[in-house]
Amino acid sequence: MKLLTHNMLTSHVKGVIKGFPLIIKATEVKVNEVEFNPEFVSRMIPKLEWNALVQAAEELGQRQDLPGELVPDFEKNEEFLKKVHRVLLEVEVIEGCLKCPESGREFPICKGIPNMLLNEDEV
Repeated sequence: MKLLTHNMLTSHVKGVIKGFPLIIKATEVKVNEVEFNPEFVSRMIPKLEWNALVQAAEELGQRQDLPGELVPDFEKNEEFLKKVHRVLLEVEVIEGCLKCPESGREFPICKGIPNMLLNEDEV
């Protein structure tokens, strides 16, 4: 699961009001090089919950020099876009789980795929 995906996931367990951001508990993380596409990264940044991205990168020990806040005119800052690209698209959780911050429900991540399916009593 890439951190781009993580940034868009939330817990929908019945009764949960604050199901975002999910806490990452990773047992296996890989960093795979992906071709840099500045246009894609620039278009994705406004759709991200920035603080959740920074927190997720920190939880995985992959924050490095990713700034805590968006930089002005990020579209023109290739160095910044490369840092965001790395965290969004190259860092991948292979095994572990996502934990709901409110209910504590854990959703498994297996072979890079988060299973967000709920049990009948959770719907």
